[in-house]
Parts: sequence; C-alpha cells; structure tokens
Amino acid sequence: MSELLQIGSPNSRPRIPALDELNLKFSDRAIEELEEIKTHYPDLKSCILPALWIAQREYGGYLSGEAIAEVASRLQRSYAEVEGVATFYTMYNTAHKPGKHKIELCTCLSCHLCGAYRLRDYIKAKLGVGHGETTADGMFTIEEVECLDACDRAPVLQVGDTYHGPVDDAAFDRIIEDLRGREESTVVQMADEIVKVHLRNAT
Repeated sequence: MSELLQIGSPNSRPRIPALDELNLKFSDRAIEELEEIKTHYPDLKSCILPALWIAQREYGGYLSGEAIAEVASRLQRSYAEVEGVATFYTMYNTAHKPGKHKIELCTCLSCHLCGAYRLRDYIKAKLGVGHGETTADGMFTIEEVECLDACDRAPVLQVGDTYHGPVDDAAFDRIIEDLRGREESTVVQMADEIVKVHLRNAT
C-alpha cells in the first residue's frame, strides 16, 4: 500500500486505492468516536476535519496516504477531497512523518524581533536538524511556523498543545530534557485532545 500513496511526493500524485486494497486501522474506540461525531453533523462531508484528527492519532501522528484513504472510505468521500482538506491545513501532518515531539518555532515579526532566528540557529546546532527535519533517533521534528498568536511571550514555540515562551537557550534545553523523559508522543497526544474537544462540542 505504501508504494501506492506517497503524500508529499514532489513528482507524482497518489493513485486512488480500490476498496479491497485498504488496510483499515481504526481501533474500536476510533470507530465509536467517528460514529458519534457523525450524528452531530448534517452530512458526512462535514465530518472530514474531526475524522482526520482521529486518523492522525490512530496512525501515530501522521496522515499517510493510507490514513487519508481510510477517512475517505469511512466517510464515503473521494480520496482527492479528503486529501485536499488534509493538505490545506498545516496542523495535519501530511508532508512527512514527524518525530515523537514536533517543535514549532514562530518566526513571525514579534518573535523575529525578540530573537527567534537566533533561537532557531541554536536549536539547529543543539539537535543537528533544520526546518522540516527529524533527529536521527526519531525524537524531535523542527518546524518554523506562522504566528502562534502569543506575541506577549516572544519568542514562542509550541510542542503539542503547550506554548512555551519567552524561550532562550537555557529554557529550550529544559524543554528538551523534559520531552526526552515523556513516554507518550506529544503529536499523538495533541490529536487525541482535539478529538475530545470535537466530541465534547458535538454533544
């Protein structure tokens, strides 16, 4: 299946899979959540966003081609439609599989003026990776992002559903050490928390 669907490939678009090619991976819990969410929307198209969050959690923090195909199948939508939604929003991980923890550094104006690029250079030297790259141990992915709407804490970075700021070199070192000690992926954890919000708001 992985040969058929490669999200983020610069040279080709994935072929739409046949239903008998799908290896559905949603857990019983995920299926129950999706069924509950369906009852609170006027049609299945309206469920694409929450379904993608379920898929991002179920597929380990990454919306692979298989994950997108499963959402399309369960919502009776076309693959292209679901892929278009998933790739439009930057909080869905479609270009590459992130590490256990995705560190998103704001480099917009306020953070830039408060030293975001200097912090970015420190992060690169500390972890040995740059924008969009993941450390060799699969622990950290670094991404530069647009405004996180926390200018009062510039420079600010986001890890999962937590904002950190203002961040200097020493603060970043503390954040990294804390993340290394966590068992759960903050990428998966964030997806799970967003699913819970969708379920809560749907009732």
